[in-house]
Amino acid sequence: MNIFNAIPDDLSDEVFENIVKNKNIKIERIISKGHSSPDTGWYDQEQNEWVIILKGEAILSFDNKPPVTLKKGDYVTIKAHQKHKVSWTAPDIETIWLAVHY
Repeated sequence: MNIFNAIPDDLSDEVFENIVKNKNIKIERIISKGHSSPDTGWYDQEQNEWVIILKGEAILSFDNKPPVTLKKGDYVTIKAHQKHKVSWTAPDIETIWLAVHY
């Protein structure tokens, strides 16, 4: 297995793929290409999330602190119930995220 393999040709929708999932942890690969969260609403998750950008770029926005720009190798921890959204992802290349929900 390789995190950079099997990238779908059609990325008209953002791709979420579980790598590991059980009652305590979920590890997923997310593939974005110009995707962002809807203008209204926020992600408000029950679990903490640690996310790293393996390829590409993205901007995460938060309801109570400044946005964070993430490039290849950058990571951030999002605490449970910290409202956030994806404001931007690179439109010309795939952005590959590795997200760990715990």
